[in-house]
Amino acid sequence: MTLAIMVGVLTGGGVYLMMQRGMVRVIFGLGLFSHAVNLLLLTSGVSAWRREPLADVNSTDVSADPLPQAFVLTAIVITLAVTVFMLSLAVVSRDDDTHDIPDPGDEPRADPDSASTGPPTTAGQERDA
Repeated sequence: MTLAIMVGVLTGGGVYLMMQRGMVRVIFGLGLFSHAVNLLLLTSGVSAWRREPLADVNSTDVSADPLPQAFVLTAIVITLAVTVFMLSLAVVSRDDDTHDIPDPGDEPRADPDSASTGPPTTAGQERDA
């Protein structure tokens, strides 16, 4: 029961943080969510205490299932790699997405280098209306 409550709390906290705007909060939310999934994978084996899954030392009826443990170990490595990658993206972007929004009172300024003068006209050409 305690593990189920912990999985629920970690999932709720992770989803809440992943819905935030800041990149660092999204990364923390992904970390919490991955911890919840790791606990869920461990509880899918057997929640009761079992012996180590060593073939020469223990019999198979008292040994824990090694497959969820291998899944969790792989998930930890993948989560570490994704976290480092996302933190590097956060450092590179510096969370500049809020600075690109113009103020409503600002008028766009014309760039003098990009001013278009239109097509050249010759003397005597007039456009009929």
